[in-house]
Parts: sequence; structure tokens; C-alpha cells
Amino acid sequence: MSDYNVEHNVPKEGPEQPRRRPDLSTFFSTLDLVDTSGDRQPQNAHSLPLPRDISAAFRNLANAFEMMRGGSGASSEQSHNELLETLVESLMQSAEHPPTEVQGVSDEFIEQLDRVPKKSLNAEQSCPICSNPFLEDSHPLVVRLPCHKDHIFDLECIQPWLKLNPTCPLDRQTLVKKKAPPPPPDEEDGEYDDMYA
Repeated sequence: MSDYNVEHNVPKEGPEQPRRRPDLSTFFSTLDLVDTSGDRQPQNAHSLPLPRDISAAFRNLANAFEMMRGGSGASSEQSHNELLETLVESLMQSAEHPPTEVQGVSDEFIEQLDRVPKKSLNAEQSCPICSNPFLEDSHPLVVRLPCHKDHIFDLECIQPWLKLNPTCPLDRQTLVKKKAPPPPPDEEDGEYDDMYA
């Protein structure tokens, strides 16, 4: 089997090519089975996704992040590899002991993340997850998390994490507070009429 460089006629000599992100189509297909955020609430409000499907979603993302880690041992890559190792361990732990439901953020939350304009990025900035410099992409889609002004990511990298975990991957600060269920209606507040029409 040939690798990406051979298939796309990319020369191996010259400047190092940015890492490719793995295909996450399997992850998003699995996520569709377990995602209960926003508009994706199940018809039966009391139904929960199957644990095996939740486990598969966490495992698929862990495998994708493991592929991103690569095998480089450069010191500049060490913090990137440590972050990915931590994320992979967290995802695999959740895959081994899946929660009853996925706690990720809604699509609306992701759509409302602050976009970072290309002109405010510098050449040294890169995504903490994939480690690709933002400006190597001619049309970067970079978002800022609300926890800290310096926590910026490629949207393609942070979206899968946020769909499973409502926390920042860097400081693990919770980004979205879950709404408390409304209190049960007080039966004494309303008038009771025992007459039927």
C-alpha cells in the first residue's frame, strides 16, 4: 500500500510537509448515534445511547489523535506530544468506562466560538492538537475558546474533542455549564377545579 506522498505525487525532498489530519468520518458517524446535544435530542426524552456506541465514539477519536502524534522526537514537538498523549489517555479511559451520556457541547456553541482572523495570527502560532502552523493553510479556520485568550485551535481539531468533552483540552476548564432541570410544577399554585365539562 502506498502512502499519501506517493498517491498525491508529493516530493519527499524539500521542506517538511504539514501533518495531515486523519479522516474523522467514522468518528462523526458514530457521534450521530450518541450525540444528544442541541437539536439532536432523541424523540424519547428518557432514552440513553448504548454504552458500546459511546465507547466507540471515544475510541475513534483516541485513535485519530494517536495518529496525529506521529513519531517525531523534536523538543518543540514534546509539548504537543504530551498534550496528545494526555488527550488519548483521557479518551481511552472514557472508552473503557463510558458515561451514560455524552457531555459534549452543542453545535450552536461551536458555531458561536470566536473566530480568529488570519491577519491577527503570526507565523509561530500553531494548533496545540495537530501542531500545524495556522498560516500554512491559505484559509485557516481558527477559533478561540472562551476560557483563555491564548487558547486557539484549528476548528477541525477542536470540534471532535468538544463534541465529547465540554472542557478545554489545555486547562480542562469547563466551557459550558449544563442547565439545571426545571423544578416540578407546584400543584398548590393553580386552582383546582373538580368539575368536568
